[in-house]
Amino acid sequence: MRIRRVSDWLPTTNKEVKLRGWDELDVILFSGDAYVDHPSFGPAVIGRILESYGLRVAIVPQPSVHDNLQDFEKLGTPRLFFAVTGGCMDPMVSNYTASKRRRDKDAYTPNGDKGFRPDYATSVYSKILKEKFPDVPVLIGGIEASLRRVTHYDYWSDKLLPTILETSKADMLVYGMGEQPLREIVELLQKGVPFSSLKTIKQTAVLLEEGERVPKNKNWDDVEISSHEICLKDKKAYASNFKVIEQESNKLYARRIFQQVGKKKLMINPPFPTMTEEEIDASFDLPYTRLPHPKYNKRGPIPAFEMIKFSINIHRGCFGGCSFCTISAHQGKFIASRSQESVLREVDQVAQMDDFKGYLSDIGGPSANMYKMQGKVQSICDKCVAPSCISPVICSNLDTSHKPLTELYQAVDAHPKVKKSFIGSGIRHDMLVPEFNKNADPKELDAYTEEVMTKHVSGRLKVAPEHTSDPVLKLMRKPSFKYFHLFKERFDRINIKKKLKLQLIPYFISSHPACEAEDMANLAAETKDMGFQLEQVQGFTPTPMTVATVIYYSGYHPYTLKEVKTPKTKKEKEDQHKFFFWYKKENKQWIKDTLNKVGRTDLLKKLLPEDTSWRKNKAGKTKNTFDDTVTFKSKEKPSRRKNKGFKKKRR
Repeated sequence: MRIRRVSDWLPTTNKEVKLRGWDELDVILFSGDAYVDHPSFGPAVIGRILESYGLRVAIVPQPSVHDNLQDFEKLGTPRLFFAVTGGCMDPMVSNYTASKRRRDKDAYTPNGDKGFRPDYATSVYSKILKEKFPDVPVLIGGIEASLRRVTHYDYWSDKLLPTILETSKADMLVYGMGEQPLREIVELLQKGVPFSSLKTIKQTAVLLEEGERVPKNKNWDDVEISSHEICLKDKKAYASNFKVIEQESNKLYARRIFQQVGKKKLMINPPFPTMTEEEIDASFDLPYTRLPHPKYNKRGPIPAFEMIKFSINIHRGCFGGCSFCTISAHQGKFIASRSQESVLREVDQVAQMDDFKGYLSDIGGPSANMYKMQGKVQSICDKCVAPSCISPVICSNLDTSHKPLTELYQAVDAHPKVKKSFIGSGIRHDMLVPEFNKNADPKELDAYTEEVMTKHVSGRLKVAPEHTSDPVLKLMRKPSFKYFHLFKERFDRINIKKKLKLQLIPYFISSHPACEAEDMANLAAETKDMGFQLEQVQGFTPTPMTVATVIYYSGYHPYTLKEVKTPKTKKEKEDQHKFFFWYKKENKQWIKDTLNKVGRTDLLKKLLPEDTSWRKNKAGKTKNTFDDTVTFKSKEKPSRRKNKGFKKKRR
């Protein structure tokens, strides 16, 4: 590996700017993350993209907002604009847990130190820049800006907030992945077009001042959603807005969205088409050092970098459309895949790193097994408004072949310096079940599953069925839990056939909209019956721009406008969480009391058979002899779901 000079990174100080011989900067980028020059870190991608357009770009990572704000002035005034991002994660997710407790670590800061990223970082940075440089345009982007581009519910303040363009005072917002809109922005600015005239660029949003003329575009249709002020008064109106927003975000030929915000008008232009293979290859082929900036050498490792240091991202986008997930809202539902050649070039670059020992930690993407998957007939996709391509069933027009991905894994493993490549990204297990994925050749699915289990897993295969309740799964836009049973059958069969000792680790979510205590009890009982003792679980966290968050705040499903109950209190959430840990001594009495109260002795027998003795009295009532005179009639029919053919084995 060649010796790196500080000039190999984008400059972060005046000294580094002068080392490049520059006397002026075109763009200064402010980021809530430490600067890691790697294609998995959005701020680095944006910096390198701007650099590839011939601009002189500098980056100010994690500027201090607790002193005289000198970090915002130290590089002077850029010729074109300031660019601002809160970082690779929404700062509120980075800073707080689902229970709103401040996190002990920040994965995107050296040594995991906290306190270097302010809450609502994009708005904080942007407002400071507008105060200090009122005449310089500020362009915001990244996950925080993208998901807060319209009226949204903010879980951490428990408020409905307007577009982040209003709170940040920024001049323009780029949503989604920024390469395509940035290219057009830069081209127009370089031609002398004033920033204030850039109103009709795809995948951007601006606030039009009162009385300002709406720019015309004969190629776009328009749609207006309920104003921010109406949303504040009417939760159903807020919910109905989201259907429009989500559908337009995932259409190839979308409408321009307008929303009144006070006396201003928010204008969200349609997105660009999905990146071509050539375009996404170009983004990943930029001259990244793949390393943190040398300024952090004495501050300790950056946890997020250490996690992906030897990983390869092979595609963007996700067509799952899960109700609780923000991936499609930011990256889109259509898959943009890199060429095998581009992936192998990056593998070769990783293999040259001094501390590479031959093991790639991940060959994946938002969902590991969606590489190269797209519509068979493009004209059908062109007209599609569905937010998911695989819920409630897999679209018959979707090519779900896993053969290109299997071949990619084999090509990567053929590299002379690669001993083993792992799949660390989440695998959609449902797409490996022929009964669900009827589009694919079952032999291909078996070949892929066998390839993963025999060559790309280290002891454990992690999948995310998310729940066992079909009504909850339907709202989540996830398939029935029966497909997890079928996948486990295939997993067990390959385990035996290949004499492996792999463990299957399922992930679940508690406190999701439509989920009640009995659903969690069912989940605990059914997974126990399958031989699982759950260790890692996730509480639902409402984040902007998801169906589940809209339901959480409004109480209405945005597509049906029917009421949906959601666990919201701290007690409700804690109670649901307890069912995951039925085997813990401190939870057993509570579980007995709760299930007795709702008449689900059938579940109690499954969960705690060793702690209870049962007998029928003459009235047909069930009595738990451990509880004093507790008698009841069941109002619910016991679950009749059977789990035949599965050996009970604790994993």
